[in-house]
Amino acid sequence: MDKLGPIGDAVGAALTELREREAVRRLWERDHTLWQDDPTEVADRLGWLDVAGAMATQDERLRIFADALVADGIEHVVLMGMGGSSLFPEVLARSFPPPPGRPRLRVLDTTDPAPILRTFTECPAESTLFIASSKSGGTIETLSHLDTVLAHGGAPPHVAVVTDPGSALAERAEAEGFRALFENPSDIGGRYSALSFFGLVPAAAAGLDVAALLASAAAATPALQDPDPEGNAGLRLAAAMAGGVRAGRDKLTLVIDGEIETMGLWLEQLLAESTGKQGTGVIPIAGERLGPPEVYGDDRLFVAIGEHHGLDRLAEAGHPVVELPSRGPDGLGELVLTWEVATALCGAALGINPFDQPNVAEAKAATSQVLEGGVTDIATTSLATLLDLVGPGDYVAIQAYIDPEAGEVDLLEDARTAIRDRYRVATTVGLGPRFLHSTGQLHKGGPPSGVFLQVVGEDPADVAIPGQPLGLSTLKQAQAEGDLRTLQSRGLRAGRVALADLQEVVR
Repeated sequence: MDKLGPIGDAVGAALTELREREAVRRLWERDHTLWQDDPTEVADRLGWLDVAGAMATQDERLRIFADALVADGIEHVVLMGMGGSSLFPEVLARSFPPPPGRPRLRVLDTTDPAPILRTFTECPAESTLFIASSKSGGTIETLSHLDTVLAHGGAPPHVAVVTDPGSALAERAEAEGFRALFENPSDIGGRYSALSFFGLVPAAAAGLDVAALLASAAAATPALQDPDPEGNAGLRLAAAMAGGVRAGRDKLTLVIDGEIETMGLWLEQLLAESTGKQGTGVIPIAGERLGPPEVYGDDRLFVAIGEHHGLDRLAEAGHPVVELPSRGPDGLGELVLTWEVATALCGAALGINPFDQPNVAEAKAATSQVLEGGVTDIATTSLATLLDLVGPGDYVAIQAYIDPEAGEVDLLEDARTAIRDRYRVATTVGLGPRFLHSTGQLHKGGPPSGVFLQVVGEDPADVAIPGQPLGLSTLKQAQAEGDLRTLQSRGLRAGRVALADLQEVVR
């Protein structure tokens, strides 16, 4: 049962407004005027509404593709993608145990050289399928991974591509004779593409039950089309999020069932990139350890998926709590569609377009400028100086360009907990460049309440990018510098800090 407490009135008002606007009906009828008069980046972004049914017709093709991998001795599947192309496959890889006799799925969504080198060691080219996944077909990280794989023994029969029809990557797949090309419906945006080929091709390749995933979403569809909030979890959740933002509780803190905990990575992108614009938005807080009521400010809304100890104490202390059931990995399809509906309707309530990402290109352009002019030596800023700028209602974002599997990641989690407890503010940890395709939109286009701590790890070894006058380490450094420049140019509180300073915070 939801315990909305101080945001009850704001949530009720948002719910009344959505019902009066017939938002649920208009969503499912693909009425772009629910969000804006101009159909641009709305009318051609609603294919996710019925993608489960459309993809169900592809089940046989996906099964044949997956069985052929086993027959050909494929033992590893490496998904190379960013943001909407990688986050749901990451959820699948971590939520389901590997089916016996099927390839093991891993995700490569970093420009840090260490995990790329590790992939070459742990996933021999002759027994690995590499999936290059990019909606636009031009994602710099994914193309760099693909070219590097091909230069290190990967062969076209061991490469599959997922992309939009007619992209340069699709043309390349056909010209170079890659093993398979899956052209996704073009009317689905990246962060809404979990139940399309972008999520299903790696799922099938790893031997997961694609039909069950789609059936979970299809079974939830009738309730999500119901205009009555009693039966429509997506509508209730949309009103809770929009009401929370209006009431000053815009830090949506996700508390997720341990079996599917990595769902938070996918939800971060969905919520941040969809709502974080025009100076407003839902600020998703994923992976933050649950603490006692006294460590939280009055800007939190807790949304729990599954049962968790400590929620009653939070509600009793006046923090609004929304609870959703969890059916574990078997219910992921339903969760995906429910949150997509909720996010789209929340956008309508907040008066924004939840399908565009107007600020994402800024960091990409800044990266290009850095590469043209050369990476510079960025001086570190005192951590204490940046933390002195933190005030009530802010959030602290640790942005780390490091090896995702390094021990420093645990240190960053400890540091965020220490900062939260000391300053009573929400905290996030984002690994770069992954977060640029996820929360990066919110950081630049959302509320200016973030304090950004950038950490950049050193690279003992580099990996050359074929055909480019630079290696992955240089690309990583340029992405970090470009993003920091962009944040600072917007007058946001941001600086590069030393890892040692964050270690001191934990002590």
